[in-house]
Amino acid sequence: MKTETRSRYESIPKRSFRNGIIRLLEEEFKLIGSHKVIELIADSIIELHKEYYPDIEKLSHGNIIWRTTKATSHKASYGTRSEDYEVKTVILPLITDEDVEHRIKSHYAYRIQKGKRNYQKQEQRDIEKMGSLAKSAASQGGWLTGAELSVLMNRSLTTIGRYMRIYHQTHQEILPTKGMMLDQGSVPTHKAAIINLYEQGLPEPDIARLTNHTIESTSRYIKTYKNVKLLLEKKFGIMEIVRVTGLGYRTIYQYREIVNQYHPELGQEEESKDS
Repeated sequence: MKTETRSRYESIPKRSFRNGIIRLLEEEFKLIGSHKVIELIADSIIELHKEYYPDIEKLSHGNIIWRTTKATSHKASYGTRSEDYEVKTVILPLITDEDVEHRIKSHYAYRIQKGKRNYQKQEQRDIEKMGSLAKSAASQGGWLTGAELSVLMNRSLTTIGRYMRIYHQTHQEILPTKGMMLDQGSVPTHKAAIINLYEQGLPEPDIARLTNHTIESTSRYIKTYKNVKLLLEKKFGIMEIVRVTGLGYRTIYQYREIVNQYHPELGQEEESKDS
């Protein structure tokens, strides 16, 4: 009797999603092979399901499930398609209680001021919201793109680009978006921020923390900057630096522009040599 009761209770946890997958593979798809291998396949499917469909209990009012690019230390090779990037599912704070409170206050202020809207405050709220979304995704292992922020915030790409420029002008940190973290685009914003902190004398661990980079990548940027600066001091032209370092022309050009900001005399001499 005791054994019968135990078996009845033991059957409850066996009615799991995992066992359902195993049964499906063995009975419906007639997958033949080691039962251990089939269990490993089931475990992999469960992990993939968790990645794409996180527990709904983790969501609170105003949050949104979003699939974005998985954070990586490797820059994709040329021609990599968007769908070829690894995916990371994140939960983003799209609407917070503070947002609702701001809306209530702005509506009340609008009525008091007889229709005079304060666009500057709205822009500032948008910029802070953009920062909150990007940093929330990064903290969960994902990197949002400008296009994703455009869709999430219902703003044009041009507006998002302007918001990013304002953010980096007013904050002592780099916004951890895909473009910034993978060094995409023509503006070396995060390089400039890292070198700016380096020129101020901050230790590399602090620079890495403030710019949302690893210590390894921070050291790499600083090392390249110092190498370019040294070659400029030795009167190397930009094409000579390209050949010596093996880096691309655009990359060396970006570093030269940063060197010019802190050591303009080197930039003048280099440009004179190039001409």
